[in-house]
Amino acid sequence: MAPELADLATEMLWVLLFVMAPIILPALLVGLLLGMVQAATSINEMTLSFVPKIIVVVICFAIFGGAMLTLLSDFTLSVFETIPLLSR
Repeated sequence: MAPELADLATEMLWVLLFVMAPIILPALLVGLLLGMVQAATSINEMTLSFVPKIIVVVICFAIFGGAMLTLLSDFTLSVFETIPLLSR
């Protein structure tokens, strides 16, 4: 594998981490907190854990969506700029 491809793959993984973290981490924390509340109160209602996680994900998309889209579009442009260099 060419060093340029390895660098591109590394950058891709970092972009993936930075794009998914603002959505996954808050949903994970809300799920964990609600799971502990459900275990403590013996309430086993599926919608009690599902609806708050969906609300948190929508709020996070509203807050971080623009930054995530900018990061993805910048990465896509850099990939398209790198393609001619890789074909040499």
